Amino acid sequence: MRPITLDGFDAKFAANADPWSTFTNHDEAVKRRAILHALGPGPIGRVLELAAGNGSNSAAIAPRARRLDATEATESGTALAADALADAAPRARAVRLAVPGSFPRPRYDAVVVAELLYYLTPLQMRRTAHDVAAALRPGGTLVLAHHRIDFPDFAQKAAGIQTRFLVATGREWRVQAVRRTGHWIVLSATLTPKRAAR
Repeated sequence: MRPITLDGFDAKFAANADPWSTFTNHDEAVKRRAILHALGPGPIGRVLELAAGNGSNSAAIAPRARRLDATEATESGTALAADALADAAPRARAVRLAVPGSFPRPRYDAVVVAELLYYLTPLQMRRTAHDVAAALRPGGTLVLAHHRIDFPDFAQKAAGIQTRFLVATGREWRVQAVRRTGHWIVLSATLTPKRAAR
């Protein structure tokens, strides 16, 4: 596999506002509904979205969040996500952030990570897992939505990527598969409070 770089993603979004047809593709719409189902009806206090891309999921998440930070690593993608969230501002905003990195707020009630993990190196993923677990409040919801099949530009294999991410947090989770197809899976994971030392 030859992993795509951030410059590669930036060029894709600069050339085409919807390079993977995430706004219009039927399968992407089904996945988005699964992500929303995993989040719950809301209202949800503070929501963090990592790798928002062009904002196709962000625009759907925003009505359920009192505050949405939709983060995106590329300049062109951040601009597209900001456009997608224009009607929800200032409750929802697009923030440029490459992970691992400091999140816009210290604490969140829900975190959405879709189509990101296999583009990270194992070290980047472990650091991001730690950061997500530290930022998510006990009892908070983590939504993971990723392909189950490999693409040539991945940095890691897709199989088991979400489980590896959860293990890398070093925390305990209650996990539910919300929707699974032959191509992708959406998980809802609830962070279990840390047990007091005896």
